[in-house]
Amino acid sequence: MTKEVELSTKYDPSQVEPGRYEEWLKKDLFKPNANPEAKPYSIVIPPPNVTGKLHLGHAWDTTLQDILIRQKRMQGFDTLWLPGMDHAGIATQAKVEAKLAEQGVTRYDLGREKFVEQVWDWKDEYADVIHKQWAKMGLSLDYSRERFTLDDGLSDAVKKVFVNLYNKGLIYRGEYIINWDPKARTALSDIEVIHQDDEGAFYHVKYPFADGSGFIEIATTRPETMMGDVAVAVHPDDDRYKDIVGKKVILPLVNKEIPIITDHYVDMGFGTGMVKITPAHDPNDFEVGNRHDLPRINTMNEDATMNENAGKYVGMDRFEARKAIVKDLEAEDLMIKIDPITHSVGHSERTGVQVEARLSTQWFVKMKPLAEEALKFQQGEDKVGFVPERFENTFTQWMENVHDWVISRQLWWGHQIPAWYHKETGEMYVGEVAPTDIENWEQDNDVLDTWFSSALWPFSTMGWPNTDAPDYKRYFPTNTLVTGYDIIFFWVSRMIFQSLEFTDERPFEHVLIHGLIRDESGRKMSKSLGNGIDPMDVIEKYGADALRWFLSNGSAPGQDVRFSYTKMDASWNFINKIWNASRFVIMNLDGVDKIELPAKSEWQLVDKWILSRLNTTVSEVTRLFDTFEFGEAGRALYNFIWNDFCDWYIEMSKENLNGDNQAIKQNTQQILAYVLDQTLKLLHPIMPFVTEELWLTMPHEGESIVVADYPVVHSEFEDEQSVTDMNNLIELIRAVRNNRAEVNAPMSSAVDLLIKTTDDKTKVIFENNQEFIQRFCHPKELQISPDVIAPKLAMTSVITGAEIYMPLAELIDLNDEIARLEKEVKKLDGEVMRGTKKLGNEKFVASAPEAVVTKEKEKLADYQIKLAATRDRISDLKAEA
Repeated sequence: MTKEVELSTKYDPSQVEPGRYEEWLKKDLFKPNANPEAKPYSIVIPPPNVTGKLHLGHAWDTTLQDILIRQKRMQGFDTLWLPGMDHAGIATQAKVEAKLAEQGVTRYDLGREKFVEQVWDWKDEYADVIHKQWAKMGLSLDYSRERFTLDDGLSDAVKKVFVNLYNKGLIYRGEYIINWDPKARTALSDIEVIHQDDEGAFYHVKYPFADGSGFIEIATTRPETMMGDVAVAVHPDDDRYKDIVGKKVILPLVNKEIPIITDHYVDMGFGTGMVKITPAHDPNDFEVGNRHDLPRINTMNEDATMNENAGKYVGMDRFEARKAIVKDLEAEDLMIKIDPITHSVGHSERTGVQVEARLSTQWFVKMKPLAEEALKFQQGEDKVGFVPERFENTFTQWMENVHDWVISRQLWWGHQIPAWYHKETGEMYVGEVAPTDIENWEQDNDVLDTWFSSALWPFSTMGWPNTDAPDYKRYFPTNTLVTGYDIIFFWVSRMIFQSLEFTDERPFEHVLIHGLIRDESGRKMSKSLGNGIDPMDVIEKYGADALRWFLSNGSAPGQDVRFSYTKMDASWNFINKIWNASRFVIMNLDGVDKIELPAKSEWQLVDKWILSRLNTTVSEVTRLFDTFEFGEAGRALYNFIWNDFCDWYIEMSKENLNGDNQAIKQNTQQILAYVLDQTLKLLHPIMPFVTEELWLTMPHEGESIVVADYPVVHSEFEDEQSVTDMNNLIELIRAVRNNRAEVNAPMSSAVDLLIKTTDDKTKVIFENNQEFIQRFCHPKELQISPDVIAPKLAMTSVITGAEIYMPLAELIDLNDEIARLEKEVKKLDGEVMRGTKKLGNEKFVASAPEAVVTKEKEKLADYQIKLAATRDRISDLKAEA
């Protein structure tokens, strides 16, 4: 079978990608290399929730990780990319409860044990879906080390952390106002509450004085909580109310007396400067109540229906109760007015319902000591490096203003809190193992916040708390965490302080923060907008490599990216270009059994140029990967492949491949093969499937490009002179092509080409490469000489070291040619001004590397020569006009 048949004429991912991933897994190519001399490099995957399928954001996140791990693997590092998933307490339980509700069943009907079995079934189903999606994406994960946040090893770690923090006094149990989700019937931490604008009202209510001397006006947005009012507060410095402090008012509809007190919490300038105090239903009121030793009256059940403390409104939903109370206040002439407003209201991130501030007994982590240690650590040299750096400010601000973390959740799915209560004495026991006389004890029903176990992910997955575990000793701390900026509070900060507390190490060296995937209009993707994109649908149409190329090149670190099918078309088109270029090279490798560069003395100018450009590209891409600038690395690869390799080297190679000189042909074959081999290796971390397919059709040693050596810089390839000389040749060809296009003279029409060289070096370059000038410029007559005399009617181009004249008397108008050259003068004049200004900047000249300054001086001198020559040519043409 010939190579022409082996590679189709068009890139088709459906013929390239299926089955490849399974081959990689079969060969164990994703496992660490077990070389004790190799430097370890590890990443733990941000564990996706087992709530459903992965979305484009997951695809972006994991693509960046796979790029890093594949490159490091090829560079010889002992790489570990550890996979796993998160049990996602509230979110997963809510999904399963919704599924049961469709069958008319609740978790209470099943009981805890049977319900948890249902959730495990759900987990197994969606873990399988996620595994298939990871495979489709080509993620080089070591599945032999896969973890789940509820597996036994991680449960041991969670218990140890809980007990240790409890024994240090950093975990405590207390009655506090917390955020309550009445649909999920569980506590929420502050960052699980999303604030959004809701329609509401200020209800202005009369609170009559107990002595019958009138009333005061109290405005509230939540009349349904009035039954829990225990006082009215004014500011101690508010002169308006000095005379009424200490008096009592009647709580409307309840006819209970409550006192008027003073507290600095009250804002004198807001509303009437008087507020009702409801300690069981407002966090600020709770603090006021503590200061004044006021009772706490909870008026709601767990599901936000009114309880027995709500009097006649018992059993009503909170919003029904609001309407009923407003109606009764109006009926008793206690409602002064109602002002409609739009105000910010907290909603549960998971269920979407309005959150209640609820008095509840919960477990908390005392955050101040942990936060202080984390902030102190970030002042040192070994701190976690945020990329981009600005996101460290986000971390710092949150840690400086952190509240105690409520970690208990009233769920059945999760790590059950390792605390037991004696059935007779009520004594509490906290420990990693249950009491020996377990029949006398009852375990706390609550489970821990999902983020409690996720915070331990970088080290618990490595075998901690066994500090002698091989993976923990070898791969922790990890090297890079890749995640979105939306979970810096939730996850990144917690991993940092827990890792410092329990391992005395940072959890990762760098945290690479990316943005969000948005639609083409810049809107966040969501179910409500109907603008979500399933990455599997994109892969079905374009292939995983095209999606990965788009995701890696979409934006700079920290920035959002907009998805569009136009961009996906461009991604596929680029891979098709790579495919066809590779196909051309492979088809022309007859007789090549081993890639072996010819001796440097046999390299032509074009060979020296492409190898030097390859060297620069290897250096740039490696540097940019190391600084996580994947978009810039992609641009460097794109420019090299499309422009240098495809448009120039491959086209120029056809002269040698079709020529009679066998030695030059063989040299060209080897250089083509070498450059393609190195290019495919540079591309492999981003495009694993197509690069493997193409690489395996080439002569090479090794079973897979996955474990092939990554390209390195070769000093012998450095050749600035050849790059300059080749650029001169390219500039000549481009100038001729542009002139032809200007006057609509196709390449099929031969025209005279007169090249007036202005230095000997340029003359030699052009003379030695006449075959390329002939092929790409198609001249009828070619002259290369410093003695060329400019024809009267000729198109003119001034390039580095030469002036080009194309006599086209029948196609050009003298005035049009003068106008065209005047446009060129304007462009060159701008470049001269730019260069002069840059070199006139003392700060730039003093701080920039010497090579950069020298390059700028050379560019400026070149533009000045071209500007002068173009002006001279205009003067000559005007004299002839």
